[in-house]
Amino acid sequence: VQLQASGGGLVQAGGSLRLSCAASGRTYSSLFMGWFRQAPGKEREFVASIGWSGGYYADSVKGRFTISRDNAKNTVYLQMNSPKPEDTAIYYCAADPNIRGSSDRYSYWGQGTLVTVSS
Repeated sequence: VQLQASGGGLVQAGGSLRLSCAASGRTYSSLFMGWFRQAPGKEREFVASIGWSGGYYADSVKGRFTISRDNAKNTVYLQMNSPKPEDTAIYYCAADPNIRGSSDRYSYWGQGTLVTVSS
């Protein structure tokens, strides 16, 4: 499975940004998908994941970020509303046929896209 993340950039606090992750190489609809992030000097952390019945979120983004998937386009999205400066990080998408939720043991990872939130 190959994952290509895109959509990162500079956004003002309180604005909005949508990240995309396109998957190829395997039946996309059978995969659990997740978003993780890594801020400078910090460990990678879970952001959100999605299977068949909706999203699961880290407490730090709950109510502000929304994960969704379009199986017809083999793409998962992360809608970031009201981002905060502390959301600044490289965002990675991940996929796995069995691993779900906040575990970082997903088998497949994208290259990351940088999100910078200005105050």
